[in-house]
Order: sequence, then structure tokens, then C-alpha cells
Amino acid sequence: MAETESNTPEFSVSELANSLKRTVEDAFGHVRVRGELGRVTVPRSGHIYLDLKDDKAVINGIIWKGLAARLNFKPEEGLEVICEGKLTTYPGQSKYQIIIERMEPAGAGALMALLEERKKKLAAEGLFETSRKRPIPYLPKVIGVVTSPTGAVIRDILHRLEDRFPRHVLLWPVLVQGEGAAAQIAAAIDGFNAIDGQGGIPRPDVLIVARGGGSVEDLWCFNEESVVRAAANSKIPLISAVGHETDTTLIDFASDRRAPTPTGAAEIAVPVRSELMQDLRGWADRLSRGLTRLIDRRRTDFRATARAFPTTQTLLGPMRQRLDLASTGIRPDALRRDVRAKAEKVASAGGRLTASLARQSRSGRERLSSISARLGRASPLRQAVQNRDSVRKLAGRLVQAGERAVNRKARDLAAVAGRHALLGHQSVLKRGFALVRDADGQLVRSAGRLSSGQAVSIELADGRKDAVIEGQAGTPRPRSRKNKPAAPEKQGRLF
Repeated sequence: MAETESNTPEFSVSELANSLKRTVEDAFGHVRVRGELGRVTVPRSGHIYLDLKDDKAVINGIIWKGLAARLNFKPEEGLEVICEGKLTTYPGQSKYQIIIERMEPAGAGALMALLEERKKKLAAEGLFETSRKRPIPYLPKVIGVVTSPTGAVIRDILHRLEDRFPRHVLLWPVLVQGEGAAAQIAAAIDGFNAIDGQGGIPRPDVLIVARGGGSVEDLWCFNEESVVRAAANSKIPLISAVGHETDTTLIDFASDRRAPTPTGAAEIAVPVRSELMQDLRGWADRLSRGLTRLIDRRRTDFRATARAFPTTQTLLGPMRQRLDLASTGIRPDALRRDVRAKAEKVASAGGRLTASLARQSRSGRERLSSISARLGRASPLRQAVQNRDSVRKLAGRLVQAGERAVNRKARDLAAVAGRHALLGHQSVLKRGFALVRDADGQLVRSAGRLSSGQAVSIELADGRKDAVIEGQAGTPRPRSRKNKPAAPEKQGRLF
């Protein structure tokens, strides 16, 4: 069959595809499209592949890695966005797509919907739980601040700290708006937590993440997951101070304390020094007054207790009286009998101890003989040495036991002798008393037993003297009076 001739030019597949590509790019070199994000995929390359759709059509979209890192928010399925870029084709799959060069949420309503969805997600993970929040130190030594170094926020914080209680401040400068701000803020929080205080830079005791007021878009970096997770994972207590009092971001829920303004964050971080000094003075006064009252009360209690105790004379009086009665009623014969009885007990104990030592020695020799007989000829030298050592040890123990017993008895005897010396009549005689004995050596205990002319013996502390009783017994001897010389006669008068 003959080929049909045609005037239509013939293209290869590649030529046609490239021609279509040029045509589409020339016609739609810059477009602005509004739609809802469908499928969002981020492979390992870092590029973002997504679907931009409405209720009737779908357009594939691509965000290259460099632009994806600079987005102010994370593209998520269901978010309505406005994309700017150029339309092109992909010859390998015969499809067209939009290369997105800029993307932003389609109005505040879309951002708030995204914010609410992200808030629910992070709350479900427990990042906003009250139990995770730590108390702010009462008086931190070092305060770390994450904010812009050029804004009014850092100046407000420093001025407020200077007014209340000056502290050492470390500033970590970051972007607080726009592309890359979220990454810098998260890195600053992690960086402060990584300081160990050993390299010359002190570790902060509290962190302040601050920014001035702005629109939802301006504050959006503080709603990013990376920032929220960094705040929740911070080991250092963190105060969030983003925007004005009416502004709310997700970092506020993850922080340990939210301040309405950056100035309010400084007020939360430190107390007022003047008020603290006033409180200290008040507490010192209260403590002084309390101690004074306590001392007065203790002094009163002590005096009352002292009045209830008896005096020294009251305590020692009965004992002194008993001592005097005991000293006047001493019976030397009883003491001598007591000493003789103790001496006899010591002698008897010594005899029993000697007999016991002898019996134990004989018993040891008998056991040694019995052991030697049982052993027979089995290593007699070794057994003899062992038995000799055993006998020596036993004899040593017996001697020690005997010495301890003798020493104990000697101590008992010395104690008895001490009591004899203390209670004996010699100690009484030394105090000025005397013992009177009759001719038979019997003690005279009553003056009625004595008669005139009776010979007696008087024992004093330093010896004895013989004497004879004069006058009627029991009658006091009259005092002798010396004859007074006669008074001289008075001289007569001459006139």
C-alpha cells in the first residue's frame, strides 16, 4: 500500500515534549495560584513535592531544597496557601507542574487553623503538661536572653533588671522574624542548655525568649515545632515573652512561665532588691524579738525550777548527821572481828585456790598421760611437744586465775582495812575524844561506874595515861581558888 503523503511536519517525541515545555514556560512564566495543599512529600533530598488542588483540578508542585529551608511555616496537608512561581512540564512523565518560588498561607484564618491543628498535635504528645514545668529560680546569678540584638526588647530587659536587681546577662542574638528565624531560636535554646560552665562561660540559671509585638505572620516562627520542642526539652527554666499581652504563640504553652511582655519577663526573673532588703530587715527584727522573748521565758523557767530544788545545806544535812552518829557509835571490837573474819576468808580462799591449782595440774598430767597412752608410738616427739605446750598454757592460765583471785581478795581486805581505819576509835581519838578503861581494861561508858580513888587508864590519840578518880562520881570538881594577898593597910594622915 502506498504511503499517504502529508504536509504536516513530523516531530520526535523529545522534540514535541521540549516544544510543549517552551510553550508552557513562555505563556506562564510567572503565575500566582491559590489552592489547598493535598499530598505533601519530603524525600531525603530535601525538596518538597506537593499537590495544589481545588474542588475540580489538581496541579503538581515542587519547592526546591534551598527555598524549602527558608519557609516561615511548614507546608501541611489541608492548608490553604497562595503560591507564586512558573509553570513547566516534565517530559519524562508527560505532565505539567508549578515550580513554587514563594508560598504563604491564604490569610489569617488559614494560619489560625494550622496553629490550632498543630497545638492539638503537640498537646497530645504531652509537651504542654503542667507537670513538665519547673519553678523559676528566686534569684538567678546568670540570665540567658534569646532575642534580636538590635531591637528595643533587649534594652527593655536590661533596664528592668538594672532597676530591680542587676544580674549577669548572656545574649544569644537571633532573628525573630522571617526566613530562618525558627531554626536560630531553637538552636539558641539548645545552645544555652549545652553550656556546662567549665569553659569560662557561665551556665544560665533561667532563659528568656523574647520578641516585641507583631502580626500573626510576624510571630509565626514561635509557633514552629522546632522552637516549641526546644522550649519543652530545655533543662533550664524558660520564660516566654513573645508579643504583647494579647498575643499567644505555641512557645507560651511549652515554656515554664509566660510573661505578658519582655519587661514582665525581667520582673518575673528577679525580685526587687530594695523590697528584699526591707523584708530581710523585718525578718531580722522579728527574729531578734523572738530570741529575746525566748531568753526571758527560759530565764523565768530556770528561776522557777531553781526555787523548787533543795539547798545544799538541806541535801547534805542528813548525811552529815548520820556521819556524826556513826562516828560516836563506833565499836572497835566489832571492827576487829570483821577484819579477822575477812582475813580468814582471804586465807581460806587462798588455800582453796592452791588446792584447785594442784587438782587441775594433776588432772592435766593425767590427761596428758592418757593421750600419750592412746597415741602409742605414733609421733611421740610431736605429741610430747604439743602436750608440753598445752600444759604450759594451762599452767599459765591457772597462775593468772590464781593471781586474779588473790588480787581480788587483797582488794577486799584493803577495803575492809580502809573502813576499819575510817571507823576505828583512833580516828575518833584524833578528833579530841578519849577512851577510859578500868583496872580490868574494860571500857567505862558511864560516870556512875566510877568511884572516888578508883584507878583508871585514859587512852588519847598519842598514847595512854593512868589516873585516879577524885571526888564523888558524877559530881563536878570544884574549881581551886588561889589565896589572894591581903590588901595593904592604908597610910595614915599626917594632918
